[in-house]
Amino acid sequence: MSVSKVLILAGDATEDLELFYGLQRLTEEGYGVTVAAPRAKVLRLVAHDFDGTYEGTYTEHPGRSWPADTAFAHVDPDEYAGLFLPGGRAPEYLRHNPDFQRIVRHFFAAGKPVAHTCHASIALAPLGVLKGRVTTTFPGVAPEVILGGGTFVDDAPVVDGNLVSVRDWSENAPLLREFIRLLREHAQAAA
Repeated sequence: MSVSKVLILAGDATEDLELFYGLQRLTEEGYGVTVAAPRAKVLRLVAHDFDGTYEGTYTEHPGRSWPADTAFAHVDPDEYAGLFLPGGRAPEYLRHNPDFQRIVRHFFAAGKPVAHTCHASIALAPLGVLKGRVTTTFPGVAPEVILGGGTFVDDAPVVDGNLVSVRDWSENAPLLREFIRLLREHAQAAA
């Protein structure tokens, strides 16, 4: 039996706690995980913190680095059972990449499990995939969900069919619990 695979889309300035927790939990569950980026390179990640010194927002610090396994252009989304989208600042520019758009639209059109956290919603909203959907995000970017036709809920985790979301890295555990539940319903992991 082949192992079901999960795709993580990331780029420079992806939130490291979101990427690493997703990568580790999915691997621990027996899924093959591929990290894709605009190009295959070592990604420079960031760490966001809610330390109270910035009113209404967060601080950003350099995070760890992690290699992308492949470029978006080389991804065949048919090979993957689920999609995981971490936040950070990366979604600001990833949403402009035509291959990122192609990949994301495939997962939504196919009804495959999709998980997103924090600012990843700003990459989803312009693609129209949140239209008619209920989701959460970092509250500061809730207007983007609404402008994209979605319904923002300030709670976590939010599960709407094949879509699961949380507000930030502090909610990684419930995000991955629900995403793995959806994956188990749709795709077999390694024993």
